Amino acid sequence: MTRTIDRLLVANRAEIASRVFRTCRDLGIETVAVHSDADAALPYVREADLAVRLPGSTPAETYLRIDLVLDAARRAGADAVHPGYGFLSENAAFARAALDAGLTWVGPSPESIEAMGSKIRAKEIMREAGVPVLEAPEQPTEADLPLLVKASAGGGGRGMRVVRTLADLDAEVAGARAEAESAFGDGTVFVEPYVERGRHVEVQLVGSVVFGDRDCSVQRRHQKVVEEAPAPGIPDEVRAAMHEAASKAAEAIEYRGAGTVEFLYDPATERFWFLEMNTRLQVEHPVTELVHGVDLVALQLHAAQASWFMGWADAPQGHAIEVRLYAEDPAADYQPQSGVLTTFEVPQVPGIRVDAGFESGSEVTTHYDAMLAKVVAHAPTRGEAARKLAGVLSRARIHGVVTNRDLLVDVLRSPEFLAGDLSTAFLVDRTFDQGPGQDPGASVAAALALAERAGAARTVQRGIPVAWRNVVSQPQRTEIEHRDGTVTTVEWLGTRDGYVVDGYAVVAAGPEQVALERDGVRTTYDVVVSGPHGAEAVDVDSGRGHSRFTRVPRFVDPADQVASGSLLAPMPGTVVRVAVEAGQRVEAGQPVLVLEAMKMQHTVAAPTAGTVTELPVTTGQQVAAGEVLAVVEEEQP
Repeated sequence: MTRTIDRLLVANRAEIASRVFRTCRDLGIETVAVHSDADAALPYVREADLAVRLPGSTPAETYLRIDLVLDAARRAGADAVHPGYGFLSENAAFARAALDAGLTWVGPSPESIEAMGSKIRAKEIMREAGVPVLEAPEQPTEADLPLLVKASAGGGGRGMRVVRTLADLDAEVAGARAEAESAFGDGTVFVEPYVERGRHVEVQLVGSVVFGDRDCSVQRRHQKVVEEAPAPGIPDEVRAAMHEAASKAAEAIEYRGAGTVEFLYDPATERFWFLEMNTRLQVEHPVTELVHGVDLVALQLHAAQASWFMGWADAPQGHAIEVRLYAEDPAADYQPQSGVLTTFEVPQVPGIRVDAGFESGSEVTTHYDAMLAKVVAHAPTRGEAARKLAGVLSRARIHGVVTNRDLLVDVLRSPEFLAGDLSTAFLVDRTFDQGPGQDPGASVAAALALAERAGAARTVQRGIPVAWRNVVSQPQRTEIEHRDGTVTTVEWLGTRDGYVVDGYAVVAAGPEQVALERDGVRTTYDVVVSGPHGAEAVDVDSGRGHSRFTRVPRFVDPADQVASGSLLAPMPGTVVRVAVEAGQRVEAGQPVLVLEAMKMQHTVAAPTAGTVTELPVTTGQQVAAGEVLAVVEEEQP
């Protein structure tokens, strides 16, 4: 039976919605977007032919409401629905409801989704199909450590905890259940052995046809940040066995459409085990598309419109690497960040693909995943792809929120990555410098640009050089704060002939660009200043990288000061658990409360041993970034 899709609703948001719309335009299919109130201004909404508002902002109010999504399809006249990934993409009830509503479902059958929806049941099916699986004993002992607690219905690293001592097992299981319940509405978890230095390798399928493999081992918090195709360094016979196992997995559940089988691969023993099957399109699908020259969304649409799929994958051409650009701070345990993305510009270079959900001026809210975009490089060799991608990322202009961009560049340029020395512990085993910018010239450029900005704002004596004095008694001082809280003081003089800064020759200076020379080498810095006068935020970009500073005000309003020992909210969020009481003594590192934001839980701990003297928040309370959560008075020796 063959059906025709004329108008497609994407039951998702941001970059995946934009990605599906792009293929629909190529195929002449009209598109419908759904959006929450928080997402109303994102690019994907205006890219669609039609858009329907889902009132509210949280996932539970909007993208997880099957009734609202199907009503949007009815009102917009859609005849098909694509679930994207995340949210309802692997929800069998949603697939059945869409089919019952007379819509074409762009995905596998509800039965296939159901079979793989529980990781526990999925392992049973794979074992019966002859696919190797990884299992922990019912009553683990110390000899079975480390263990991994995983959410049965989950993904994206949520609801996953590593257990290294049996005494921690019950607490980690309880924590994983709570996080899984919050993220997926299902708190079921299970335990399996944790392979410490394994690799995460997955096989792309359309039906039971294999479209190559990918390595997704570079992860933080069990969530992928760097993916590539084909997976490097795997022996041909192991690769062939993985492909065969993945095809068996698909055949075991009569799979239709695009899907992925994920394996844990141990390079030391050359063994692999089934982890899970994702019955949807994966975030990292672009690397497969680039090396195999296919459009996986187009193949999904074809499979949804026909009762058959006949195809094959050509041999991979070249190598593709994708990075996930997140609004998060790697130096602060990858805490998600929110705010206005004032500038978001990635250089357009041949061989580079950008799948973005945001643009300059977009607001990154706390309601959803913190991924801003996927940046992908395709080149003849792996080394060329890594070099090209690192270069583009380093030249990108990303202002307004802290991102993991610098970490990604460091990874791509690291000798270990370039040598293919990969494992899921890659970021755990290595320390990448994520502190203040290493180029001291950036702080000098920031100070001079602020001075020029002040000079340009003068209404009198415009012809006099900035900060010029007849008799110089001391240099001008500009204090700027790095994002880790350290402060740099830049001393400079404004003379008749220009600026004088110790160690630098100031070639040119303006409010938006400063050129400095040191040891005969000139560097040009582009500067963007925003924020209130006296406490401006300054973004500095150059060939040496990006730095973001905040000007330290000369005078501080006492009302803006907080008590010593105050624990401040690192981001807007909801207090989901308060672990202490006012007046209680705590040890350094002891959990004080748990904050939930961007679908992740973040523990706020006591910085020192002491007494909780103030606890102004309660469970369920919404808090703003910088709000005082508690005050711990340090214990005096």
